[in-house]
Amino acid sequence: MNPGFTATVEVEEELYRYQPADNGAGPMWCHGNTSIVRVGEQVFASGLETLEGAKPLHNCVPLLFRRGEGGWERLYRGEGRTREPSPLACLGDRVLLSVNPTLTPLDTYSGPAQPQILSFSATAPGCPPRTLLPGWQGTPAFSEHSYRSFVADGPAGEMILFQNIDYTHAEWALGNNQDQWPAQGQLAWPWGREYEEPQPIRVCYPAVQLKGRALYFCGVSDITEPYKDWREHKLALTGRKWDYDFRRLFFTWSDEITSGQFHQWIEVSSRDRTAGWIFPLDMWVGPDRRVHILWSERALDERLREKFFPLERQSTALNYAVVRDGVVLERRALQVSFEGEAPAADRARFQATPAGRLFVFYHQAGGNYLLEIAPDGVPSQPVPVPLSQPLGSFFTATERGGSSPSNILDVLGEKDHTLRYARIRIAEGR
Repeated sequence: MNPGFTATVEVEEELYRYQPADNGAGPMWCHGNTSIVRVGEQVFASGLETLEGAKPLHNCVPLLFRRGEGGWERLYRGEGRTREPSPLACLGDRVLLSVNPTLTPLDTYSGPAQPQILSFSATAPGCPPRTLLPGWQGTPAFSEHSYRSFVADGPAGEMILFQNIDYTHAEWALGNNQDQWPAQGQLAWPWGREYEEPQPIRVCYPAVQLKGRALYFCGVSDITEPYKDWREHKLALTGRKWDYDFRRLFFTWSDEITSGQFHQWIEVSSRDRTAGWIFPLDMWVGPDRRVHILWSERALDERLREKFFPLERQSTALNYAVVRDGVVLERRALQVSFEGEAPAADRARFQATPAGRLFVFYHQAGGNYLLEIAPDGVPSQPVPVPLSQPLGSFFTATERGGSSPSNILDVLGEKDHTLRYARIRIAEGR
């Protein structure tokens, strides 16, 4: 399919620089969420500042920036110490920052935290934020390792926050534009009965979308290596008693989130047989309730190949699937490469336009590109996006964060410990 569009870079600039916190996280660590939203002609971005002299893990504070006619300005610097970056969302003229400040004394390594939502006004961005406390089911034991998901349904004026509890489940709370929390509950992880020792399969780094009170959730397995032989081989190689599994892509959904009921988990993809690697990238739910999913995939763990599967061939892929009502209707590789070739795209995000067209912005081999997914699932030829400094890791102003469909692609990405912003205009044609 030939491209029926052009991509023009209108703005490309530095937002801020940061010092690594050495706490296992960083400004891009809230995978599956976003740290950039568009509200009319304004763009807001969240950031992370490392506190000088403070010890990990709680050695950062959140930041919020705004880009108006005069360029970028910092609106807010938090006081509550935290470990992870702060996902961002918007509802109408409200900009919502998910924070997770620790409740521990300074330089305490780990401990309890209190999830909060800071509400800013886009029409009065200089005013202090209001602090909202989500209403939970009971008193969950939250910590600095939140693995949280924070998304918003802009047209409906609702938001939802998920935070993981150990390896058993995620707590969730549904909020609205009236600062009410009408529903809360738990999402139990899929059960790994096929493992040598059956266990819950913690699902992390999900793409989540709230749409008309339907909730869609797609993430990757994140548990300690479940197979004894592989675990022992890795221990001999690395000297570490832990090594995590990221190789099964799971999906579930709720038709009506206030019911608290989720459908049975389905497995969209797996690289479990050859100890491969999978990472979820994005999700977009169309008006027909078809769920479009992007993820990256690597065929095998090369550390294990010689001993356990010597005949297998390595490959990388950018994969795409369409799911509806728990059925995978379509699954295809948008890109695939084999050993000796340049790896396939490793980061990608959807961008939907007001006309209903669906694009994929991605990074591959040191450059950024844009392609279109046709209604029949066929991808167009990619169009290079001529950024002077290509972004390998990035967020976009997505509908999942409450931003509206747009021909403007707002990108916040990292390069060499610097967060950069790019505005790219998609001109549609046929």
